[in-house]
Amino acid sequence: MAFSRAAGILLHPTSLPGPGGVGTLGEHAYQFVDMLQEAGMSLWQVLPLGPTGYGDSPYSALSAFAGNPFLIALEPLIERGWLTHEDLQPLSGMPETHVDFGRLVPNKMKVLRQAFNTYRELEADSTEKDLFGTEQASWLEDFALFMALKDEHGGGPWIDWEPALRVRDPEKLEEARARLSEAIEFHRFTQFVFFQQWMALKRYANERGVRIVGDIPIFVANDSSDVWGNQELFQLDSSGVQIVDAGVPPDYFSATGQLWGNPHYQWEAMAADGFSWWIHRFRSLLTLVDVVRLDHFRGFAAAWAVPHGNDTAEVGEWIPAPGRELFSAVRDALGDLPIIAENLGVITPDVEALRAEFGYPGMHILQFAFGSGADNPSLPHNIEQNNVVYTGTHDNDTTVGWFEKSEREEQDFVRDYLRTPCVDVAWDLMRAALASVGVFAIVPLQDVCRLGSAARMNLPGRASGNWGWRFPDGAVSKLDLQNLRDLVRVYGRKELEELAQATISSGELKPAGSA
Repeated sequence: MAFSRAAGILLHPTSLPGPGGVGTLGEHAYQFVDMLQEAGMSLWQVLPLGPTGYGDSPYSALSAFAGNPFLIALEPLIERGWLTHEDLQPLSGMPETHVDFGRLVPNKMKVLRQAFNTYRELEADSTEKDLFGTEQASWLEDFALFMALKDEHGGGPWIDWEPALRVRDPEKLEEARARLSEAIEFHRFTQFVFFQQWMALKRYANERGVRIVGDIPIFVANDSSDVWGNQELFQLDSSGVQIVDAGVPPDYFSATGQLWGNPHYQWEAMAADGFSWWIHRFRSLLTLVDVVRLDHFRGFAAAWAVPHGNDTAEVGEWIPAPGRELFSAVRDALGDLPIIAENLGVITPDVEALRAEFGYPGMHILQFAFGSGADNPSLPHNIEQNNVVYTGTHDNDTTVGWFEKSEREEQDFVRDYLRTPCVDVAWDLMRAALASVGVFAIVPLQDVCRLGSAARMNLPGRASGNWGWRFPDGAVSKLDLQNLRDLVRVYGRKELEELAQATISSGELKPAGSA
């Protein structure tokens, strides 16, 4: 699918300002859309929207289809009579500068359970909620049962449950559904509310010329409803433990590689039924977003597999993947989709051949451009049009932090190349990104705000301290918005054409679980 020139900002909703300890889909999300519109930006890129589990990473969610209940805005629930201001007491005193997941998770769930209890007493919107349950039944029923069982087991992973539940014995599952009916209904409720709030926010953005760029992680967490419910599609032993762990070998980000710990797919089993799980996954996400960034695209040609039990990703092997067959099946089922391929890292000719065959734009990171000479492929003069250009992503340091830590020789090359003293290096790199021929230019909000390393979202390989950054209310000035709008105008980055939206509205893509 061909795109027209556009520009946008990368910001995960958890990083939005506001009360309650985490960014939500409430008032500040709508204000951010207004800010994008004022700045002439027509893209809002987010990270995966799924419910986070151990480690708080959106790339290791408890479901590939569900939404994160921590993103639910509570003020609308007060307006509907499901909560009172007094019910928000467990969230009082939460920090506004970062997300303290250890405090947030139990306290927000307590508030949401109170909303659910009041909702049940009022029996409000039952028809609408029932319709949602019917439309999303293909994933929602397993997810709600999975979460209820996790609650019953103190949050423990499904591979530690009793054997009959691990292997999904039908009789034991029926007993669990009867025993945990109220808990199951609670998790259905939180998904109903999340999807209502997210779709309302997406409509608001689309009506203002802003399109959402979403994210599909290539792998899913072993402790997820997806793996528990589809064990035959993953490389697991008889007890449910993955045989090999996903990751990447040593690279720019880590000298020992990145050990993600996700299970690998049983590609033969997926191919046998026409990759229906993947088709379902694409269809589902493209009802929530307008463009998909396909994370770790190189893994669809071959993925790094580390024998389970290793502490690092240094020892492993590349396992081939049927990317061509998969994307052909997705295209046959859903048509040409608006996909960006994250082709960073160790990229071999077969990966680029796969991307070229399907015409997916790749990615370039300007922070990677200045460590070598003029032939560096990520320097703006070497970037080809069918690419998305970033100053940095959620895995990079902020541009200010990166520049401060760079060697003097690299700093001098940045100054020489950009023909500027780089006293405002974040905006210098942003200008270079928007000026490039890359079809999209997307910058993290941290760079718009000229923030240093303390505002970094994620440090790959770091076990804790990630994903918690939030930006202060008012951190972006009116002058910043005007300057962004000037860059969009000068470099011809018009509003994104409604290609993805037209595909969805035509009826080719329907909500997950619908006929």
